[in-house]
Amino acid sequence: MTMGKITFYEDRNFQGRSYETSGDCADFSPYLSRCHSCRVESGCFMVYDRPSYMGNQYFVRRGEYPDYTRMGMSDCFKSCRMIPMHRGQFRMRIYEREQFGGQMNEMMDDCDSIRDRYRMSDCQSCNVMDGHWLMYEQPHYRGRMMYMRPGEYRSFRDMGYSNMRWMSMRRIMDTSAVSDLVWSDWNFQGRSQETSGDCADFSPYLSHCNSCRLESGCFMVYDRPNYMGNQYFVRRGEYPDYTRMGMSDCFRSCRMIPMHRGQFRMRIYEREQFGGQMYEMMDDCDSITDRYRMSDCQSCHMMDGHWLMYEQPHYRGRMMYMRPGEYRSFRDMGYSNMRWMSMRRIMDTC
Repeated sequence: MTMGKITFYEDRNFQGRSYETSGDCADFSPYLSRCHSCRVESGCFMVYDRPSYMGNQYFVRRGEYPDYTRMGMSDCFKSCRMIPMHRGQFRMRIYEREQFGGQMNEMMDDCDSIRDRYRMSDCQSCNVMDGHWLMYEQPHYRGRMMYMRPGEYRSFRDMGYSNMRWMSMRRIMDTSAVSDLVWSDWNFQGRSQETSGDCADFSPYLSHCNSCRLESGCFMVYDRPNYMGNQYFVRRGEYPDYTRMGMSDCFRSCRMIPMHRGQFRMRIYEREQFGGQMYEMMDDCDSITDRYRMSDCQSCHMMDGHWLMYEQPHYRGRMMYMRPGEYRSFRDMGYSNMRWMSMRRIMDTC
């Protein structure tokens, strides 16, 4: 089991007395009168603003967290739980009602919206069979979160979440083999922040991000928070200046791309809502016009693997990262004036 190490500090910006742990701690009060900042040296943890792993919770991985108020916590840290890394398959069942009632769906990968994928309006119980997961109250992994270990959860209401809906789910992956380091200034100058996974907003850590260095793995970087705006694919290497990458603004968020070693399969559609001409592909396509005589692609269904879509043939122009899932309207995703004319698999070559 991969061990972690986290240090908590009484005051903001890592000041005052400190307390270090490599595992769960149900109550910080015997060690510190208050906990306003923390530094994760290794591993992944959930931190809570109430003792005994209750209250609002927040996922933290390797990095610095200088002020709990920037993390959406209503009070300072009161307890923490270490998340063991899981290297096998992931599997969970979600249910529309309590006590495993109503509609049921089984998932083995991330789901950014149960409404879009499963037509479920709510999730009130679940059975986590394999792996460790995060559940979010809003689609696209936003809002408050809840850490789920393997086990049966028959009623979220009985767990103290009576007024919340859980609308997206994400696996907690073993991301120890990937690392992305971003700097505030060009040419790797100024303050820096390291991440080994997704980061929806760099602003709590850096006021601006103008360069990055990728030590391993593959990431998408975005020029707006919450994985929005122009996006750019980066693999191992140095990127000293965001303006050379076709970004309209500096880096605001990033998403780690898990490596896929199985088959690749996707369906592209000429119109929204899976309408019009349809083709299925299992390999790269440098021009849908030349191969399929399609003039446009407005929706798609990603069955297997992770892909990049480009607005011009031959993998040129702006790009969009696509994970497994149904994408019924690119226009509704904010790409109303763009055509996607070539597609490429993200292979295990990072």
